[in-house]
Amino acid sequence: MRVKTRLPEFLFPVETDSWLTVLRLGLGLQVTLYALSLRTDWTYLFSGTARKVAEALLSLQGHFIPSLGWFVALAARLGVPEETVLLLAWLGLFVSGCALLIGVGCRFSAIAAWFLHLCAAKSGGFLSYGMDNFMTIGLFYLMLSPLPDRASLDWRLRDLRPKNPELLGFWHRVLQLHLCIIYFFSGLTKCLGSGWWDGSNVWRALIRPPFNVIDPEALVRWKDFLPLAGILVCLLESGYPFFIWSSRTRKIWLFGICAMHLLIGVAMGMYLFSLVMIVLNVAAFGPGLIRPEHARISMQPQGAVS
Repeated sequence: MRVKTRLPEFLFPVETDSWLTVLRLGLGLQVTLYALSLRTDWTYLFSGTARKVAEALLSLQGHFIPSLGWFVALAARLGVPEETVLLLAWLGLFVSGCALLIGVGCRFSAIAAWFLHLCAAKSGGFLSYGMDNFMTIGLFYLMLSPLPDRASLDWRLRDLRPKNPELLGFWHRVLQLHLCIIYFFSGLTKCLGSGWWDGSNVWRALIRPPFNVIDPEALVRWKDFLPLAGILVCLLESGYPFFIWSSRTRKIWLFGICAMHLLIGVAMGMYLFSLVMIVLNVAAFGPGLIRPEHARISMQPQGAVS
């Protein structure tokens, strides 16, 4: 009986929407910066042979995986040039990111951002990396969560309310569990090899182009600290699901994980990767950490969802 009562309490806790506000603002900023970072190269990256080859390989996995080729093929039947379609796709991604930032049309903007980014990530398969995967994960949870949140313009100016506020706790919990699984198996994989314990994997990561931001001579001078850095990464990631839940250790572990990602961004130039990881972690475990939360969303559905 205890399991039957505690499991629903664990999966459906009573929550505020502060975590959702952090997720919306953080991912809105992430999508906006992602679009701006690719603005000058967008057409070049997605109009050439590389995109067609990536989409051809993608079709071997399934014909229902979204890609920018869907829009290009549809527009070709209407006589719309490929460059115009790609420009509109970029513009849609940028606008959806800005809309998430200010909280206008939250639901539609989240869905549009998720779909357009997924299309771009799949069409640029040779260039996408972990950052794209985590953006997809974050936007997926955002578009399924009860939007809008109380900090959005949809709530404040349009007087819209989420239809299912009782699911705030559920999607928050799913995000927390997903991060625990990701970090645990990432840390476990690192612990099983010797490269992170002796610092050699840290060395290789820091000198590999285009992530070789730090001068190799500086790395040689500080080489004795590389094993320590590798061990700390292993401990932070593998210990994440064990220490992030307790109120006594959560602040230490969350700060450590965010500091790790911040250092990755600075030392390797992976700014967007660092940003999305910090956003996901702060949204999952940050709200209520500094001061307790008291306000709760009304459990009664009100209004329509944008």
